Amino acid sequence: MTDDTPIAPRRALLSVSDKSGLVALAEGLAARGVALISTGGTAAALRTAGLAVSEVSSVSGFPEILDGRVKTLVPHIHGAILGRRDVAQHRAEMAAHGIEPIDLVVVNLYPFEATVAAGAGFDAAVEQIDIGGPALIRAAAKNHEFVAVLTDPAQYAELLAALAAGGGTRRAFRRRLAAAAYARTAAYDAAIAGWFAQQTGEAFPARLTVAATLRQTLRYGENPHQEAAFYVTGGVTGTRPGVATARQVQGKELSFNNLNDTDAAFECVAEFAAPTVVIVKHANPCGVASAATPAEAWAAALRCDPVSAFGGIVALNRTLDEATAEQIAAIFTEVIIAPDATPAAQAVLARRKNVRLLLTGGLPDPAAAERTVRSVAGGLLVQGRDAGRIAPAALRTVTRRAPTEAELADLIFAWRVGKHVKSNAIVHARGQATVGIGAGQMSRVDAARIAAWKAAEGAGAAGSVAASDAFFPFADGLEAVIAAGATAVIQPGGSLRDAEVIAAADAAGIAMVFTGMRHFRH
Repeated sequence: MTDDTPIAPRRALLSVSDKSGLVALAEGLAARGVALISTGGTAAALRTAGLAVSEVSSVSGFPEILDGRVKTLVPHIHGAILGRRDVAQHRAEMAAHGIEPIDLVVVNLYPFEATVAAGAGFDAAVEQIDIGGPALIRAAAKNHEFVAVLTDPAQYAELLAALAAGGGTRRAFRRRLAAAAYARTAAYDAAIAGWFAQQTGEAFPARLTVAATLRQTLRYGENPHQEAAFYVTGGVTGTRPGVATARQVQGKELSFNNLNDTDAAFECVAEFAAPTVVIVKHANPCGVASAATPAEAWAAALRCDPVSAFGGIVALNRTLDEATAEQIAAIFTEVIIAPDATPAAQAVLARRKNVRLLLTGGLPDPAAAERTVRSVAGGLLVQGRDAGRIAPAALRTVTRRAPTEAELADLIFAWRVGKHVKSNAIVHARGQATVGIGAGQMSRVDAARIAAWKAAEGAGAAGSVAASDAFFPFADGLEAVIAAGATAVIQPGGSLRDAEVIAAADAAGIAMVFTGMRHFRH
């Protein structure tokens, strides 16, 4: 079809679960002489509003059956939508069977995702799988040359504006609606497929379906020459608290790097039960501390690496209070993320307009069994989230000296921080605060040297403990940690040279424990 004359709808089918904006849309259509056809609850809502509406059964000549499971899956409905107006045979067949064209389809689907997220049982969830709705949407989208399809109340105003401006809908608009329609049914099917895979215990199904909704188009990606956008997933089991759920209270638009770094900071801070502050720069923690109050935790975290903290991301696992906000605001900070913030703290930050403040309403569960997805050329890498945690009782002391109670507490703290540092990673900690961090090095001994150098710029690593995210392949990395001043070390173990590494620890008189678990983070 080459003619792009606006098509004015004469008959519209409306069948919606979400009735937001329904009456206003129907009133706008009726005012333009559009005949309304509807089903069950939608028809009742329109009649209550005083609108004339025909039941689907009066159009199809067939009643709703099977508790409403079959309403619209009949030729007088689908033929009215799918028939091509520019094909003589289609017109003749429609006339022969008494099928009048439907030019507008307004459908949104049974709330399957919300039902599952609310904790419904298997049978209740299955009943919320829409059959007729997706069929109507797909039929209308396929025949978009003649039929407009609306799948979201947010589209209603644009349709009414198009009708008011041009008397009908143009092809480009209908194609855009069709694209949105197929995206909606694809996302719906993805949610159902993912849920069924969970019910059957299938960790990695043969076909992986991922659905996401555009949150915002970003100014650029990691670099200005890269395009970027932020999509949110929010699966059927709910959405993990974090950057995807956060409410931005103030500040500039978040960038690609802001979002990535803020996610890293908030995931790290959620590891800790005590009031904790994490400072992140380029996706790596540069200061982490737990203390009696958020303000004390901030001060201790900042001492680890105040130079890198400039322009960093700050995450808290407690409500941001006024005193802590005053201290954080004293240096340039890109983003602050926390479960909540007091009005007084928000007032403090309001004086610094460029600081982005994100409030999540909760913390992610570090032990949640979820999947993470990363793209590679031509594919996706999917794995379980690193939810590994080590209890003190699970540690194996491999040296002659066992760690003291204070060392053991710091070892667990450093181990949890190390889980969020890019490998190869070495973390020095003392008194529940990091004092030196070496991140993302090709050699573990270089990571150890950088951690020691960072510590030397501050209060030093003397009397600290150290964590290594993976085993020491040689004794040289451990010796660099010992030379920096560490008195105890936590590492996975498992190297062919474990005996050599243990001997070096014993020779230095330090304690060393093995976890049997590594925390590579690439």
